[in-house]
Amino acid sequence: MSKQAHSEEVLVLHTVAEVRAWRQTQREQNKSVGYVATMGALHAGHLSLVDTAAKVCDSVIVSIFVNPAQFAPNEDLDRYPRTLSEDINKLATATLPTGTTRTVFAPSVAEMYPRGITTDRARQCGTFVEVLGLSEVLEGGTRPHFFRGVATVVTKLFHIIMPDHAFFGQKDAQQCCVLRAMVQDLHFPLVFHVVPTDRDPKDGFALSSRNVYLTPEQRLRAPSFYRGLCRARDLFNTGVVSRETLIAAVEEEADVGALDIEYISLNSPEDLSELKTVGSSGAILSGAWRMGSTRLIDNILIGFKF
Repeated sequence: MSKQAHSEEVLVLHTVAEVRAWRQTQREQNKSVGYVATMGALHAGHLSLVDTAAKVCDSVIVSIFVNPAQFAPNEDLDRYPRTLSEDINKLATATLPTGTTRTVFAPSVAEMYPRGITTDRARQCGTFVEVLGLSEVLEGGTRPHFFRGVATVVTKLFHIIMPDHAFFGQKDAQQCCVLRAMVQDLHFPLVFHVVPTDRDPKDGFALSSRNVYLTPEQRLRAPSFYRGLCRARDLFNTGVVSRETLIAAVEEEADVGALDIEYISLNSPEDLSELKTVGSSGAILSGAWRMGSTRLIDNILIGFKF
């Protein structure tokens, strides 16, 4: 299949009514729709998701929405990068299969939360979605508000867009587990895809919109955590299955002088329970750390694929 390498028109929609009218047109033209959810500040990792969607579907729609419900009052909602014009340009110039329809849904906060929204969970009102049993561990342990906000906004977006296929990145592995369960539990009529993490080819550092917060020195030292994950995977490939040994391998490689590690964990890909050993179902080895005020996450899959 040939690909477009020049600038293409991107249709930008801002309201639910506009998206539903667009979706009806896609249906009438018998076009399959692939969906990529983002908060903007698009990078090569997002574009990789878009490219994967374009290889599967006739039309690709990308949501660009910084979702207040997944931020706590003390987090970076206000300073999270908002670069809509640049994002649209990146989508317009992305190399995609010829004929791919490119659409952006960039709603306002009022459009997505008609009753209003605050980052103070105790003062929130309206309808929210929670995926119990998967949302309270790992990221949910330190950010108890997070997956409630993610599940709520993605449910809204699935209902608005009604995609045939949805594409999410493995870098947010727990999010993928949570949303995959939500799709099953709520019987969403779509195919849920998990796309491997896009990394810097020079050092393997996972691409993230928050990487822009890092100083040059922090950026240089940040990939040590991924090196630790890779060391643990290499040990697993030699037959090591012990949680203690695999986590120790990450700790030994990570630059603890620069990385303030919040957690390193080995979890079941089925229910995210903590594992003492890696069994036949494999495991997710993941962690979170801070560099200054920037919080980062990464993971690798051991013995399985999504």
